[in-house]
Amino acid sequence: MSISEQVNEQIKRAMLAKDSVRLSALRAVKSAVLLEQTSGKGTELSEDAFLKIIQKMVKQRQDSLAIYESQNRPDLAKEEADQLAVILEFLPPQMEDAELEKLLSQLLAENQIQSPEQFGKAMGLASKELSGKVDNKRISEVLKKLLQP
Repeated sequence: MSISEQVNEQIKRAMLAKDSVRLSALRAVKSAVLLEQTSGKGTELSEDAFLKIIQKMVKQRQDSLAIYESQNRPDLAKEEADQLAVILEFLPPQMEDAELEKLLSQLLAENQIQSPEQFGKAMGLASKELSGKVDNKRISEVLKKLLQP
């Protein structure tokens, strides 16, 4: 079953369950997938492209949630948090901090990266290696900790 078919199936279930929050989030996912598919790059979306779309949507929802909370808008913050929970279901399970630190330490050792000046190189390698498994913000935080003098 393709990604589009999976999303459509979940939309049908949300409609039958009359779950408006889930339906809204799923329609946003479907819209983003359709936009990517009709951009001229191809007809079917790869798993990596889909994960990038979902990660972008998660980041947007997290940013909006932070803004709503800082402006004391609990009504909008709750709706955003509920939609975020639905969208997060499409991401694979995130890596634990201990495992992430171990993998990044190995990556730094393999590429002989030891100083904070090489952070950009380390970040590029790590984000490519761990794409979809870990948020880049977490990678950045752990790398900064590991590269401290």
